[in-house]
Amino acid sequence: MHASESKVYSVLVADDDPHIREVVRFALKKGGYNVVEAKDGRLALEAFKTHNPDLVVLDIGMPEIDGTEVCRRIRLEGQTPIIFLSSRDDEIDRVVGLELGGDDYVTKPFSPRELVARVKAVLRRVSPTPTAADTPAQESRVLSHGSLSLDLDRFHAHWAGTAITLTATEFGILKTLMGFPGKVYSRDELMTGAYGHGTVVSDRTIDSHLRRVRSKFAKVDGEPIETVHGIGYRLGNCIG
Repeated sequence: MHASESKVYSVLVADDDPHIREVVRFALKKGGYNVVEAKDGRLALEAFKTHNPDLVVLDIGMPEIDGTEVCRRIRLEGQTPIIFLSSRDDEIDRVVGLELGGDDYVTKPFSPRELVARVKAVLRRVSPTPTAADTPAQESRVLSHGSLSLDLDRFHAHWAGTAITLTATEFGILKTLMGFPGKVYSRDELMTGAYGHGTVVSDRTIDSHLRRVRSKFAKVDGEPIETVHGIGYRLGNCIG
């Protein structure tokens, strides 16, 4: 794909504060994104169904329907990446949002440049690797370890042939672990692999993502992540 033909991503910005929507819209458009706006949770869900955005920037405290409920309903439709916004730097608030399936969390007041960087990082994790226009189609890159397989180009995860639906961050965690199956990764190393360098998140945020990954695989009797107490995490035997 030539640079001139590269995909222009669309972002739904849902926040009841018109000033914040204006700031975010300006920053995202400057970054090359198309922007759709919603001023409350009900309109956010309507805009999501109408425009099918590539990513959602979602305020937690909104009228009509709050952001956590909007997230729940979006997750019933699929795994569109979600970045939460909140005016509170409350750890419980943060963890609850991520437990619901959010990919990232930004606390107000925030730097518009930082938000755009987070949007870019999340979209990069879920976007397939582009193939040159003059290159024949290639088979997708797949990482396999026991019953676990990750299709890096199609963003699919399977356990013993059963599809597992993961958010961008959850997929990034497993991809990092599969890079060196025997290696024990610290929390910081897992988040660097999932988020990229320069992003700081708390231990509870990391643990929240890990719990979600484990709970999803537990439904199909899968145990891909092994805890090494006092050190970190590694890929388990992955025998299903």
